[in-house]
Amino acid sequence: MLNFCTLFNTGYLAKGLALYDSLIKECPAFRLYIFAFDEKTHLVLTGKKLAFATIISPAEFENEQLLAVKKDRSVGEYCWTCTSSTIKYCIQKFDIDHCTYLDADMYFYNDPGILIKEMGDNSVLITPHNYHPRYEQSAVAGIYCVQFITFKNNEEGLKALNWWVDACIKWCYARYEDGKMGDQKYLDAWPYMFSGVYICRNTGAGWAPWNALSYTLETANGRMTADGQPLIFYHFHDLKYLSGNSWYLGGYEMPGNIIDNIYKPYLQVLLTINDSLKKDYPGTDGLNAIDIKNIGDLKLKFKLGLYVLDLKRSFVQFFSDLFFSSRRKYYRNNYIHLD
Repeated sequence: MLNFCTLFNTGYLAKGLALYDSLIKECPAFRLYIFAFDEKTHLVLTGKKLAFATIISPAEFENEQLLAVKKDRSVGEYCWTCTSSTIKYCIQKFDIDHCTYLDADMYFYNDPGILIKEMGDNSVLITPHNYHPRYEQSAVAGIYCVQFITFKNNEEGLKALNWWVDACIKWCYARYEDGKMGDQKYLDAWPYMFSGVYICRNTGAGWAPWNALSYTLETANGRMTADGQPLIFYHFHDLKYLSGNSWYLGGYEMPGNIIDNIYKPYLQVLLTINDSLKKDYPGTDGLNAIDIKNIGDLKLKFKLGLYVLDLKRSFVQFFSDLFFSSRRKYYRNNYIHLD
């Protein structure tokens, strides 16, 4: 049986339930440990009695170290801080032989066990961003993405995991500073710091907005493929539900066939789940709809924190990022409306 964990609050409730449903469809045997990051999420998830999930409240897993830094970090930063600790909690609390962290805004189109099998006797699995050249940002956001990351319950796996837990307690913020960025840039050094770190090379893993231009989507035997490799999961990063049943797809150019074949079906799944949530739990919005006029402000705040305030970076990198940022601006209105 495969063991996964994820964490989210009400704003990601529909996406988290979609992730769970995709695992039911694609994974023969699994347990998903869900860390509910607010009261409403915990209430809804426990009420739904998900057969293959274990629901965990912050009160159950937050320790003194986490609570000590919680007040000094934003909601997002605290979630990043907790990622490594949730994996450690699952391994220790439930005495499982491995645990794979999943971002809640992912959706599986094939068995994730394929990836875990490929890591063989290695103890840690990490997945690269695989940026399209137009959106290369490894210097800031990291070579690897904290989206699908596996640790085995052995000496090598726990050594890397414990180091990550301690590092995130000490520093985990939504800005680039001294080679760090959130919980993610830490991963860049792992292949050199620890033995048994496996870098996933399966091109069906980690499709995302930042690499969508790299793939020519095809369908074979009912499965979506690129270059003959089946799609295993897509990471719907920065996807936002807007007022008026419109959706913001993020600040990246998106091929039309990926919008039609991946995004639109996924959006319908989210809407169906959210309609059910509203019916069963009045007053619940599992998509956290935002006003379309605020999108520019959100992207601007991100760029100010990530680029402008980072005065320690080299001029070459700084101007490279300015160019990258200007390319991103063109796609600020990258949104669609579902009839």
